[in-house]
Amino acid sequence: MTDPSVRTRPAEDGSSVARLVALSDGIYAIAMTLLVIDVAIPEHLDDAAFHHALKDVLPNLGAFALSFTLIAGFWRDHRRVLTGLRSGSTLVTRVTLLGLGLVALLPFPTALLAEYASQPDAVALYAGAMAAIHAVHVALLLLTQRQVHPSAASAEATDRRRFTARLAAGALVFVLSIPLAFVDTNVAMWFWLVLIPARHLARLRPSRQ
Repeated sequence: MTDPSVRTRPAEDGSSVARLVALSDGIYAIAMTLLVIDVAIPEHLDDAAFHHALKDVLPNLGAFALSFTLIAGFWRDHRRVLTGLRSGSTLVTRVTLLGLGLVALLPFPTALLAEYASQPDAVALYAGAMAAIHAVHVALLLLTQRQVHPSAASAEATDRRRFTARLAAGALVFVLSIPLAFVDTNVAMWFWLVLIPARHLARLRPSRQ
């Protein structure tokens, strides 16, 4: 007779992946919302003080826009990573939770970047957090590649490998910007724009089996 626990295991695995996706959506939404907390202007200011406060809040708006854009991209990438995953594993769950912990922490380095963009430590910490999240997504892709696409020769598997290369390129850009931050923080932050051509080139790069 077949063990009932064996029969129900696939459904439990599938539901566990669904719960992991739902948890991820919630944490990403909270992290994106918390970014705006530091964007505020005191009440009851006179005209001169208001314009001064408005000028002072611009770095916070810039850091908010940057982090919101990146977190939105991370959320989209994260859902794509888990798409097609029929069953989870303890390792996949732990790696996913590590990535979610880093995402939940992002409002902190974002606030540091807004207030202390001239400090190398603040820029390096922000870049390190971004690189770590990219690396977690790369690890998840590698862990689930064969389960999602058993045939390495399929077009879908090739596309997923290119996706992995794109995320790895993003991690590399942020890692390289960390030592640059201790030379010139402005150069390090401008270097993040390399993400655009780096990801594009990684997407076009032929994927070897």
